Amino acid sequence: MTATTTWTILDGAHAALRATAAGLTTADLDRPTPCTRWTVAQVLQHAAGDQLAYAAAITGRGGPAEDPFAPSGVLAGRPAELVEPALAASAAAFATVGASGTAPTPLPQGTLPAATAAGAAALDAAVHAWDIAVATGRPAPLDDDLAAHLLPSARAIVEPLRQYGAYAPALEPDGHDGAAAELLRYLGRDPHWTAAS
Repeated sequence: MTATTTWTILDGAHAALRATAAGLTTADLDRPTPCTRWTVAQVLQHAAGDQLAYAAAITGRGGPAEDPFAPSGVLAGRPAELVEPALAASAAAFATVGASGTAPTPLPQGTLPAATAAGAAALDAAVHAWDIAVATGRPAPLDDDLAAHLLPSARAIVEPLRQYGAYAPALEPDGHDGAAAELLRYLGRDPHWTAAS
């Protein structure tokens, strides 16, 4: 059974990552991604590890088995078997966070307003779902509606994280961008990226 939270933004992002992981084949795992140093398998490990890190920050237990910023690229099982427990742990942790409170995060910023913390976890899941989908030629799961809800959290957390290499410099906006393209450019991603780019 799929775990859900009281955070619609996080549920939507988790659904995007879950669906993207479910469609992966063994042949997809070594493909290059918009995260230039990482393959699909490494982005998947990073995304799952980050969700575990958010859960551990809230609950004080668990956490990723390996450094999400140094993923090995070697999966012990199917992609969904890696992702599902991480999403379930994150959903269960955020289900304990009240909307008017705060939540600890694994980010350098530490504790954030609850909505920003949930949005940060959602941002990570949704954008890496996009990375994996475009790397494997699948439809992008990041639509304008979800992206519009993620933009405020992105603007609240991303700038300090650029110095750590978590995000590339923002790309110039395009006046014709929808919310998804605007978000991707803000995060340093080309919304038209392909493996041949």
